[in-house]
Amino acid sequence: MTTHLLTCFGLASGGGNPALVIEHNHDDEAQRQLIAQASGVSACVFIDRQADGAVVLDYFYPHTRSPLCLHATLAASYVLMTEGAPDSLHVTTAMHGQPLQLRRRAHGFLVGVAPQTPPAVALESYLPSELLAEQLTLASPPVIASVGSSKLLLEVADRTTLRALRPNLELIADWGRLHAINGCYAYCRLEDGQYEGRNFNHLDPAREDCATGVAAGALAWHLQQSLSVQQGHVTQQPCLIEVQLQNGLVWVGGMVQTSTAIVPD
Repeated sequence: MTTHLLTCFGLASGGGNPALVIEHNHDDEAQRQLIAQASGVSACVFIDRQADGAVVLDYFYPHTRSPLCLHATLAASYVLMTEGAPDSLHVTTAMHGQPLQLRRRAHGFLVGVAPQTPPAVALESYLPSELLAEQLTLASPPVIASVGSSKLLLEVADRTTLRALRPNLELIADWGRLHAINGCYAYCRLEDGQYEGRNFNHLDPAREDCATGVAAGALAWHLQQSLSVQQGHVTQQPCLIEVQLQNGLVWVGGMVQTSTAIVPD
């Protein structure tokens, strides 16, 4: 088994959302989940190379297997598209066989995904306040969107409100399991035309994502516009996610850097 620890979407050197990329592993799902739990990082991706040369990516958070994780996909892109490799590559996901397009660029990588039809879920008016554990008025109606991992998108009034949120993480997890929604993404519009967001899908608040590519991609598709999303200020790991809409695909990109942190055995 070969492991690579990288950080993705970071603004500063060494910053970003960490992901562990694992090659040459033949464990079953339960064993892979144990590796993810012990990894100390927010996401692990296993690269499985098929006999016909196809590449399949299998994603695990510490608490569950995931259909798609875009920051882990960026990390896998770094490993797969080393010097001498082609500038583009097609892979698929393990859980749903979703096709992904990987593209190397001058600064970082891009992952191209097709938007998905999210589950049809009735969103009661009281739901956002219950999930976010605060009585508030959203800046726009809540919506569910997906580029492979469905998110409940909740627009709050401003950055101050966003950063002060202390949601009910257990309720978010329970509601998400019931409706096949992978957490909720609270966001706000900034004066410069960018956005800032926070992703809530872990039970431990200390594991809050500093960058969530699938949520930024879902937001761009919902708004039908290319955009930049800031994330990670609350976790003290400022990140920037860039999303472009091109020819019916959602392209999510950002910086990828190697990490010198020690990976647990």
